[in-house]
Amino acid sequence: MAEKTLEDLFLDTVKDIYYAERQVLKALPKMARAAQSEELKAAFQKHKEETEVHVERLQQVFELLGKPARGKTCEAIQGIIAEGEEIIEDFKGSPALDAGLISSAQAVEHYEITRYGTLKTWATQLGMKEAAKLFEQTLGEESATDATLSKLGVASANVKAKSKAA
Repeated sequence: MAEKTLEDLFLDTVKDIYYAERQVLKALPKMARAAQSEELKAAFQKHKEETEVHVERLQQVFELLGKPARGKTCEAIQGIIAEGEEIIEDFKGSPALDAGLISSAQAVEHYEITRYGTLKTWATQLGMKEAAKLFEQTLGEESATDATLSKLGVASANVKAKSKAA
């Protein structure tokens, strides 16, 4: 069996995040519908639009690699999304729902930030400047979304979660 290289690991990880982003695209509308605050609904909708661009960028990376855009099942993202669905079910109608949704969304963001940071580094090391630039753009957007979610949590969702249901 041939020894695996950084190029192999790079492609494998691109497939992983491609699958993950497509799953996130399916989950974000559900999270937006479940959110109680209009600000959080809007944040989820905005991030859905950004995620569509993230998928397009990943498709560009596949083109640069001369490979078909195919995902590889990402059990990590499946687990994070499943936890988010549990929160929607378990906390529906409660003052803690939005705080739980933010927590779930940030778990997704942190996974994505880790993946895109790694891919940017590997692309740079492999001399794939264009791919590195695409990953850097997405990394910036994922980090900005994480910061927005933190602000929403601190400013309102966490405070409301502490209160008793009316």
